[in-house]
Amino acid sequence: MEGLLIDYVQPGSIAEELEIEAGDRLVAINGQDLRDIIDFSFYAHDEELALEIVKPSGDHWEAEIERDGDEPLGLVFAPPVPAQCGNKCVFCFVHQLPKGLRRPLYVKDEDYRLSFLYGNYVTLSNIRRGDLDRIVAQRLSPLYISVHATNPALRERLLGRSEILPILDLMRELAAARIVMHSQIVLCPGLNDGVELEKTVRDLAGLHPWVESLAIVPIGLTKHRRGLPALEPVTASYAETFVQNWQPAAERLERELGAPFLFIADEFYIKAGLPFPPLETYGDLPQIENGVGMIPLFLDESERVLKKARKGKPVTVTVVTGESPYRYLAAFLERLSVRTGATFKPVAVHNRLFGESVTVTGLVAGSDIVEELSGRDLGDAVLVPDVMLKEGEGIFLDDLSVDGLGKSLGTRVLVVEATPQGVVDALRRVRSM
Repeated sequence: MEGLLIDYVQPGSIAEELEIEAGDRLVAINGQDLRDIIDFSFYAHDEELALEIVKPSGDHWEAEIERDGDEPLGLVFAPPVPAQCGNKCVFCFVHQLPKGLRRPLYVKDEDYRLSFLYGNYVTLSNIRRGDLDRIVAQRLSPLYISVHATNPALRERLLGRSEILPILDLMRELAAARIVMHSQIVLCPGLNDGVELEKTVRDLAGLHPWVESLAIVPIGLTKHRRGLPALEPVTASYAETFVQNWQPAAERLERELGAPFLFIADEFYIKAGLPFPPLETYGDLPQIENGVGMIPLFLDESERVLKKARKGKPVTVTVVTGESPYRYLAAFLERLSVRTGATFKPVAVHNRLFGESVTVTGLVAGSDIVEELSGRDLGDAVLVPDVMLKEGEGIFLDDLSVDGLGKSLGTRVLVVEATPQGVVDALRRVRSM
């Protein structure tokens, strides 16, 4: 009976008119059993639908619907339970987490469905024949695939798992079926760089345009790597050499393929202290959620925002960020201060929770902000970028709430979009307080 658990019924919808309720299960549409919300989306397109519903009491209902066009049914389903990851990747960030964080952070998913639905990266190490057939039949595209290396033996070493299907064979099959893929390599110095990286890039470029993009991101190491394989970090000198070698390679590939393909994560440029390529070289930013192109986009938006900024009520605002983007944010705030008359105090929060090598904004904990800001003159408000918080819940990685942060600091805390416009919008809010 599995089906889909209905979490919410939208008021005024077709489903409400049919007296479908939260807690019911939708088990079939037009005779097709439903495994997940992908099946629902696939089979619910017809204008005439026959729904099979099971009530919490066990009673079976059948409802026939005739609707105009794509009028939604008004059903919201409980999120799918992800398939768990059986890999033991040598660089796995979850294995490097300290105790005491939000429980979901310790869950490792490896589910092609979540790759299609939400853009989660998967290794396809647990893929089965039936899964591949479904991906092709239902056109589950694009998918986001963690490749790391196309050399099968090296990939098994990186994933800590043996007897898995060669990733290149899988991706060739998907490409033949015209499934679009975005790919990534977590770069581990001394393991999958050098000639192995050259092979991996060459192999994946050979599958373009179906492998639409490839991002190279640096390994992330925390201070909690106890009992795990010894790995080398990406140092400033390594990053500098890497960018100098691979940025020209990315440019050559763009010329050969006719479109941007190979993308280097922002963190390499930040560590190396090198300028970023022009924003247009990032195409439509297919890898921005992977930390690729965020700073170039921020710099580009900064110029447009500064042109529109105007003077107003003088206020003082503290703005927190991670250490990586600090110099870019600070430079923008200095210019914004001149344009608006506001005083900005940018603060790079040192990551005490994960260690000094973790410098990105999204991994800053609430307790680290408290320690960094305690005893300072914070002005009229503290601005916290939304990327530090669990979406929709206002909770930091260590379960401290935004309200709790405000009480600890004794001041107003505003959550802002992590963009130049987000800062300007927040400034307007502070001035209206």
